[in-house]
Amino acid sequence: MRVAAILLAAGAGRRYSATTASPVAKQYLTLGGRPIIRHAADALVPHVDLLQPVGDAASLAEALAGLDVLPAVPGGASRQDSVRAGLEALDRLPAAERPDIVLIHDGARPYVPAEVTQGVIAALARHPGAIPAVPVADTIKRGHHGVIAGTVPRDDLYRAQTPQGFRFALLRDLHRGAATTDATDDAALLEAAGHDVALVAGAEDNIKLTYEEDLVRLERLIGPTLLPRTGIGYDVHAFAENRPLILCGITVPHDRGLAGHSDADVGIHALCDAIYGALAEGDIGRHFPPSQNEWKDADSARFLVHAGERIRARGGMLVNADVTLICERPKIGPHSEAMRQRLADLLQVGIDRISVKATTSERLGFTGREEGIACTASATVLVP
Repeated sequence: MRVAAILLAAGAGRRYSATTASPVAKQYLTLGGRPIIRHAADALVPHVDLLQPVGDAASLAEALAGLDVLPAVPGGASRQDSVRAGLEALDRLPAAERPDIVLIHDGARPYVPAEVTQGVIAALARHPGAIPAVPVADTIKRGHHGVIAGTVPRDDLYRAQTPQGFRFALLRDLHRGAATTDATDDAALLEAAGHDVALVAGAEDNIKLTYEEDLVRLERLIGPTLLPRTGIGYDVHAFAENRPLILCGITVPHDRGLAGHSDADVGIHALCDAIYGALAEGDIGRHFPPSQNEWKDADSARFLVHAGERIRARGGMLVNADVTLICERPKIGPHSEAMRQRLADLLQVGIDRISVKATTSERLGFTGREEGIACTASATVLVP
């Protein structure tokens, strides 16, 4: 049998984004130095003849670079629409290249044991559809308005996983004639049409990334042994006339800005040094020399994006960052949340990993005389 797989990557991951405020779609988050969807694709490739990605073409091309995959096709408004788009793309292939069976897999499921995929494919010799599933072990409660409304018998209950497998022509025709557009998986279409769908053994580790704690579990499964490293950064800039005051990526109303070759964002500069220090990669001046005109009046956000990229390139992750601004004025408190969010966005992490606070020097020293602003920062990263 000729086997194809449709790899779904068009979803926005709203449940994950809602809990983490991550600007990156969950399937493109880095796990063990590679995008999550790349792990999912690598798990499928040994078992299929064709791999059809569905989602943003540019993002998929970058994430799947080096793999022999079909050109990506755009997804739809729902999961069902995206599956249909993948099926139609496969149906446009020359007749001799079309698959006999098709697997449908979530791009946010990066850890699929080989025996799960093999079990699904084997079951399709006897059934028109097959899905991996895990028996429900916990007691199931039905809730209503925050209280228990009943206990659901768990006998014969299963948690469905992917990849789900089907005979290609059947699934294509069922999608074309489907009366609903909100099926949460493809097995539901076969069930509604009266076709048998086999249950094969799934795996507890076949986790779909939905919430932030799922990422922690996946990091333990896929990532190499990570060791913590901590770096400390310190920076100082004097006040200067006729310049905006940029702190931690936010323009702060004040009568003066800070002097410097770039935009003089003392908060980002200190944080960059902390990250580079944790990675043992020098300081900000090594990566962005002030002697080069390229960086004159540059937005320091570029520096922090680079620091975050260095963490990911090393196969690591940022655990937390703590920034302390030292000045008499302006008051930092009213802007600290916006600063946290800006730093989190630049580093592609949740805001809960970023701290921004301020203190004064009790009118002592250059900060006490309001000659400038100082900043200390610490960053802890996990790297192989």
